Amino acid sequence: MRNNPGRNSILVTGLLFLAVIALGLLAGWFFSDRESGLSQLLPQEYIGPSPVEAIPEDELKTGDLILLGARQEAKQRTRYDASYASIDYPGGDVAPDRGACTDVVIRAFRNAGIDLQQLIHEDMKADFASYPSKWGLNAPDSNIDHRRVPNQIQYFNTYGKSLTLEVEGHLEEWKWGDVVYWRFPDGRDHCGIISDRTTKDGRPLVIHNAGLAREEDALLRWEIVGHYRYEGTS
Repeated sequence: MRNNPGRNSILVTGLLFLAVIALGLLAGWFFSDRESGLSQLLPQEYIGPSPVEAIPEDELKTGDLILLGARQEAKQRTRYDASYASIDYPGGDVAPDRGACTDVVIRAFRNAGIDLQQLIHEDMKADFASYPSKWGLNAPDSNIDHRRVPNQIQYFNTYGKSLTLEVEGHLEEWKWGDVVYWRFPDGRDHCGIISDRTTKDGRPLVIHNAGLAREEDALLRWEIVGHYRYEGTS
């Protein structure tokens, strides 16, 4: 059989065209997914408009900024890692691609200009005895103290506004940017930030990291042991 250069050329061109289309679709999926950061983590009905993201930047309040800082953790899919690490002080942080549930809260607050590392460390230096003594320490440790749920709870008990632990019948008391603390059935502690997105019946989603930072309908998944709103000590 004789080789047909013209036919072969058309075939190669067609295959190259299909390959380019396929790569374009793949790249579009990858980059749009990375940009939203939510399409694989959040059911489609919850990806709709965010009230806070529609607010002009110069009108954002503390709770708005806290929420947006937390959402960034979900967008970049921060991997759970609660390992001890030596970090700078103040303003120190572990590697940005990883963190514990408490790091969602810490980074969210830093987006609002509030450094829980420094605030908790200074408060522990002033009144160390008021904080839990679960870890056998006899002095504050600025590398880890703020990354522990009981210490955050103690700080917010003192300086934040303690709010309802009830959800059903009290939805109006749950505001985006609030911090929620849970206790797992095995006794471990957990925390997250209340979202401005809600379920169809009005229950707010939460942004948290229990393996991978995500924004989802998890408020009632575990026992709620703390609910706080914080806008500063002044």
